[in-house]
Amino acid sequence: MKVKVVTRILEANERLAEENRKRFKEAGVFVMNLMGAPGAGKTSLLEKTILELKTRVRIGVIEGDIAGTDDAERIHNTGVPVVQINTGGACHLDANMISEVLPEMPLGELDMVIVENVGNLVCPAEFKVGEDIKAMVLSITEGHDKPLKYPLMFQESAALVLNKVDLLPYVNVDMQKLKNDAISLNPKLKIFEVSCKTGEGLHRWTEWLNGLK
Repeated sequence: MKVKVVTRILEANERLAEENRKRFKEAGVFVMNLMGAPGAGKTSLLEKTILELKTRVRIGVIEGDIAGTDDAERIHNTGVPVVQINTGGACHLDANMISEVLPEMPLGELDMVIVENVGNLVCPAEFKVGEDIKAMVLSITEGHDKPLKYPLMFQESAALVLNKVDLLPYVNVDMQKLKNDAISLNPKLKIFEVSCKTGEGLHRWTEWLNGLK
């Protein structure tokens, strides 16, 4: 019974995600669903991405959190439109949540919408929201074992951003194993090694993203 219920939930979400996708396409907006664990640096990466691209790309952001508005306030300070979704306990955003806030997002004035999903390495990968691509942020401090522990996240993502590489001298992480395991799960995965603190690697990431819209 549980399997049937979960299947129905996912099927219903897929239908709503397709409706969202059509609305984005009609508006000519490219959408990225940004996922990762709490503390991986999703909001920091988003801030840096916006600051580097906003003179060339009109970006809007949908912020997902269980509670609070701190991340949305940080994004607001970059000068782009932002809408906050508080899930009230749910560990992911779903298509219905996105649909409900779309009237607050000026799609006709945007080239790209970035959805920052709730910090979690499991649920966000299962629920489509109408995005063109999923991307994942992983802090190197989380360790090299994450691809094999949370395979769906890596399989569903078009890009993997390995953040906080400035900490490499201080953490026990096997970067080559991490990358090899990620590629074994998803041979088409694009991997970017960045530091949001120092700026290392960010230009390569933003140029790739800019080329997708």
